Amino acid sequence: MAFGMVMSAAVQGLHVEMIHVEADVSNGLPMFHMVGYLSSEVKEASERVRTAIRNTGIQIPARKVVVNLAPATMRKKGSSFDLPIALAVLAALDLIPGQALEGTAVVGELGLDGRVQKVSGVLPVAAAVKEAGIRRLILPVENMAEGALTEGIEVLGAETLEQICGYLNGKEQLFFSRKEGKPEEKERFPIDFQEIRGQEMVRRAAEVAVAGGHNLLMVGPPGSGKSMIARRIPTILPPLSRGESMEITKIYSVLGLVDQEHPLKTERPFREVHHTVSRAALIGGGMIPVPGEISLAHGGVLFLDELAEFQKPVLESLRQPLEEKRIRLSRRHGNYEFPADFMLVAAMNPCACGNYPDPERCRCLPHQIQQYLGKVSQPFLDRMDLCVEVSRVSYDSLCMKSESFQIPENSETIRERICRAREIQSSRYQGETGIGSGNGFHLTNASMGIRQLEHFCRLGKEEERLMQQAYATLHLTARTYHKVLKVARTIADLEESEVVREPHLMEAIGYRGLDKKYWSR
Repeated sequence: MAFGMVMSAAVQGLHVEMIHVEADVSNGLPMFHMVGYLSSEVKEASERVRTAIRNTGIQIPARKVVVNLAPATMRKKGSSFDLPIALAVLAALDLIPGQALEGTAVVGELGLDGRVQKVSGVLPVAAAVKEAGIRRLILPVENMAEGALTEGIEVLGAETLEQICGYLNGKEQLFFSRKEGKPEEKERFPIDFQEIRGQEMVRRAAEVAVAGGHNLLMVGPPGSGKSMIARRIPTILPPLSRGESMEITKIYSVLGLVDQEHPLKTERPFREVHHTVSRAALIGGGMIPVPGEISLAHGGVLFLDELAEFQKPVLESLRQPLEEKRIRLSRRHGNYEFPADFMLVAAMNPCACGNYPDPERCRCLPHQIQQYLGKVSQPFLDRMDLCVEVSRVSYDSLCMKSESFQIPENSETIRERICRAREIQSSRYQGETGIGSGNGFHLTNASMGIRQLEHFCRLGKEEERLMQQAYATLHLTARTYHKVLKVARTIADLEESEVVREPHLMEAIGYRGLDKKYWSR
């Protein structure tokens, strides 16, 4: 047999395309030629493959070897084609039986000594292999736990090329697994909401934001507790469903960020981004784009501290994904889409010195204050569901010396209320689709579309009158009007109320006064 073919897969963004790796060995000038719209690292595979085969103890005869990766219309990148190329060549040389590779897909990088090394993107590849009707996947043994997360296919792990050749010739066994990797134990957070002194309104805003998946902006002086509150939000996030865990893990898999001992992500992501981040790092980018921080925060929280210090174009790039819950990137050779259904938590000072509006502390001139606040645009503010002011904590509250002091609720108590509210939303929106609703993700109040708003957020006469007054007084836009209704619906869910009542609406309106106080001067 002078021809060999092995199935493999190429990851493009989060999309996976099945690849036919073909090898032909014929008489002619000795050469190893590869075609099929290949990136430089794939072209370099010819040297890795030849050396790995030789160091396995197999000598490639001095003949013409042509390897094709089809379809030729799609650019191939990465080192995961090394192993399928080697097997296709060996099949063409009749050193392994071609029929043994039928119904099998292969991914893996080869070391020069023939070792099979781990690759990224195994989870989406395994899902694509199953969808293509292929029953078996051979991959590096280090990626076995990740590949085994996909049910319905046989996952085999290998340490060396020699081991795989022995298996295909019926002489050896590969590592076999049908069970998923051992789930990671539930994390016990070393921090808790109970550690926060005072700031009852901000604590409440954080609870409402998490319960409905709403965006939260905190404005206040340095040292008032903004970052402290934000970093405790993971302790009150609801647990992930199996579908959510799989979708989040796929994103981390593409970037090679999966823990191979515990591959399945069982905790919601919390991504804290420094203000020097680039636009590409935040939303994703590259010639063949890869997910950015907003996709790594999918299903969880993206925290932007010192919001006004971010470059304005970087902040403005968040406007579309905040609305659509996904990011679309266009390149010359194709369009890419990544999920970005995250809860944005942002914190900032009210001015450059951080002490406005305290006249005794603030030394900024009025135009300097406006210039600083102007770094955050009104369209960006419109996309924040809750805006709260974080004031300085009094000495009595900090030292627990106030006569009215009560021990704050711990994270577990708050989380229980949030989980009940999420269960109400899950039941309400069963069968519904909303903005950016992804595979396995439950619709939240923040993701409601116009149709759901009109159906689930109907107001009574008193509530309608209050909303009309707030709309005129606060100069609400259509977007902020809808956000007030969504937040009110979440507050009602926390109170386990079937309808939005006046107190719920009043609290929701109260979370929209801050942008008028600071940005409408």
